[in-house]
Amino acid sequence: MDPWLIWLMIAAVLAAAEIVTLTAALGMLSAAALVTAGSAAVGLPLPFQFLVFTIVATVTVVFVRPIAVRHLLQPQVERFGVDALVGRTAYVVSEVTGLDGRVRIDGEEWTARAYDETLVIPPGKTVDVIEISGASAIVYPRD
Repeated sequence: MDPWLIWLMIAAVLAAAEIVTLTAALGMLSAAALVTAGSAAVGLPLPFQFLVFTIVATVTVVFVRPIAVRHLLQPQVERFGVDALVGRTAYVVSEVTGLDGRVRIDGEEWTARAYDETLVIPPGKTVDVIEISGASAIVYPRD
């Protein structure tokens, strides 16, 4: 079997293992094996193939992997769904207490509870949405 084909199979096995583990390290090793397969295809002798694999693997694991991991661990910039409602202002439609009430958030009516259970927020007041708990908005008055 040709050496470039062996390196190509190693690259495929490492790529499949990367999909399962999601560590980014095996993906870098897979890329190194792929580069080595290319060098083997042009006729580089076996000792130099190992040298190419070692150099490319070291460079990718030491320099490229930390950048990739840093990008993967960045917090999500945009909030979606009910998470996007947190921090918005709402208009009290019916009296909000620690137990129940109704507010209008961006044109939609939501059940609501006061963040401070001792508060009673009258209709017409403007409140901030502190949290969404189930189908209820937890709110606090602006004043």
